[in-house]
Amino acid sequence: MTSRRQFIMTLVPAAAALGVATSVRAADAAKVDEKDPAATGLGYKHDATKVDAKKYPTYKAGSNCANCQFYQGKDAWGVCPLLGGKQVNGKGWCSAWAKKA
Repeated sequence: MTSRRQFIMTLVPAAAALGVATSVRAADAAKVDEKDPAATGLGYKHDATKVDAKKYPTYKAGSNCANCQFYQGKDAWGVCPLLGGKQVNGKGWCSAWAKKA
């Protein structure tokens, strides 16, 4: 289980990268690797159906990057500021998921 401290320790560098990420176009951004330290800290998976619901009890079926407020894109892959402005799969999921308003 990811602790709040681990989450914050992962979020701080991601937030710092946010300023840099805004200048990177989505088409130019690299795709995030699930083994990337920030992705691992947030429990990111390219396929939301492969998320361990026991390890991440906040996961709900149907939640994915494409319907997250942080997802910036309309294609299959979009930029996520929480992962350093890298592209994430619209069908992916991480523990920072928050429903789009």
